[in-house]
Amino acid sequence: MVHCYKLGGLNIVLDTYSGSVHVVDEIAYDIIEMFEKSSTDEIVAVMLEKYPEAGEAELRQICADVESLREAGQLFTPDTYADKAGALKQRSAGVVKALCLHVAHTCNLNCSYCFASQGKYHGDRALMSFEVGKQALDFLVAHSGTRHNLEVDFFGGEPLMNFDVVKQLVAYARSIEKAAGKNFRFTLTTNGMLIDDDVIDFANREMSNVVLSLDGRKEIHDRFRVDYAGKGSWERIVPKFQKLVQARGGKNYYMRGTFTHANPDFLKDIQQMLDLGFTELSMEPVVCAADDPSALTQEDLPIVLEQYERLAELMLQRRREGRPFIFYHYMIDLKGGPCIYKRISGCGSGTEYMAVTPWGDLYPCHQFVGEEKFKLGNVWDGVTNLPIQNEFAACNVYAHPECADCWAKLYCSGGCAANAYHATGHVTGVYKYGCELFRKRMECAIMVEATKALEGSGE
Repeated sequence: MVHCYKLGGLNIVLDTYSGSVHVVDEIAYDIIEMFEKSSTDEIVAVMLEKYPEAGEAELRQICADVESLREAGQLFTPDTYADKAGALKQRSAGVVKALCLHVAHTCNLNCSYCFASQGKYHGDRALMSFEVGKQALDFLVAHSGTRHNLEVDFFGGEPLMNFDVVKQLVAYARSIEKAAGKNFRFTLTTNGMLIDDDVIDFANREMSNVVLSLDGRKEIHDRFRVDYAGKGSWERIVPKFQKLVQARGGKNYYMRGTFTHANPDFLKDIQQMLDLGFTELSMEPVVCAADDPSALTQEDLPIVLEQYERLAELMLQRRREGRPFIFYHYMIDLKGGPCIYKRISGCGSGTEYMAVTPWGDLYPCHQFVGEEKFKLGNVWDGVTNLPIQNEFAACNVYAHPECADCWAKLYCSGGCAANAYHATGHVTGVYKYGCELFRKRMECAIMVEATKALEGSGE
């Protein structure tokens, strides 16, 4: 399967199953589009009409070059992974590599679009105790097999509302990791309201990554991200974020925004982040019910797709100017990239990755917390709801019939199970709106990396 598209002044041909990316001229592009369904003689006849300046010998040589790429496994590569998909995922069965610790099911902001229902996850407000968190870390170590690096996200709600426990849990993890033969890598996600010098010092010492919530423009951010008095938070958090990032050396963080029906023109928000001095950015489409006023609509779709293209152009422009920035969804490695296991099986929710509630219950990921039927077990007894875990274990790109003919399937790995469930009622369903956004992001990401390679120093 190949995907041919034009973007950023390039003619790009992607071979789905090999991952090969080719940048070609107009004639080669048109030939490749015809190649599988036409003979060489038919192709040459059509091309001579369209490109009379190209001689027959040149056209036949291009056809021969395309055939050579096919023989080398770089074009029109057959799918050899379908029969292996289930077996590949079963290899990691029972091995947990990451936990999302919900240390606070409460929040000091009242964001109307919050999928977590202002941190309560449609349940009671609660803070995780040290004892529960300690057991969660022990569970992770005990079920991590031979994996050395273990990931732990401190999440909420707002995790800094339980900062003392966060510090205690990090200290405990550090006290056991050497003897256990493990290395803990921590991430903190915060809305910034409680950041102070103590938080900055601790985060920059112990957190491998920090995710900072900022929706961009003040008027956009303050439209949703308000406190319980209805007052916007932008002016209170931006200076704190700037101080933290500066102290962090401007690395290993993400400024994470959410765009909604209110700002499908989200490039303006990214530009605002850049103007504030932030260069490691993420802007995510909102996750909410279709009837929510914040939900993205079909009318928003062409605007959003155009914004992704303009974002790619901005990234290249600023790189040429010596002012590069990172956009999370455009991070792609054309030379290596994820192994085929990751390309097939995705994020590992429910198997390799789980969320832990303040009470110690296990869920497939943070977006399933509060959905009782998806409760996997708890950190004391482990996974006891095996049918649900098996459902997630079987959730790979080949479990989605709708993905069969999609060129991007080995990049999205079947997409987000939570989004699929909330859109269709099944974890193996397909969130079609999300597919549209993902395919455009991949086209843009590949174009950016191809351009960087052509221009040299593809850092």
